[in-house]
Amino acid sequence: MFRLLFLAFLVIPILEIYLLIKVGTVIGALATVFCVVATAVLGAYLLKLQGISTLSRVQGMLAQGQIPAIEMLEGLMLLVAGALLLTPGFFTDALGFLILIPGFRRGVIVWLLKNSQIIRVNTQQTPPRNPDTKQGQKPPSTPNVIEGEYTRDD
Repeated sequence: MFRLLFLAFLVIPILEIYLLIKVGTVIGALATVFCVVATAVLGAYLLKLQGISTLSRVQGMLAQGQIPAIEMLEGLMLLVAGALLLTPGFFTDALGFLILIPGFRRGVIVWLLKNSQIIRVNTQQTPPRNPDTKQGQKPPSTPNVIEGEYTRDD
């Protein structure tokens, strides 16, 4: 994990500088700066719209008594998209705009949930469901109690 982050923090800025120089030589320095600022402004606007939409879905699910797990993860992905869109550069902007696409974002979340080690460990540790328990009822708790007698010798 550390190597991957180190590589990302090393490669992405180099890629951004390379792209900025290449685009700057084609369309000019002032136009390149304008494009970077314009993508940040457009990204912030789209991020606001997506955030409001996700928040309303969260509130609707909570009102129905459901747990908005996917929507909460979408909010986290939108936070990442916002950071990428506010970072100057074309590569990070492209990644940020890609995350703003709802279908892509949801697909990434589902993929992460399926391939996550944390989810896999937690699902293996859940106790088996008691067939005597009805739907919606909590299973009877069985505390670890050992019965016995003792005497105190002073």
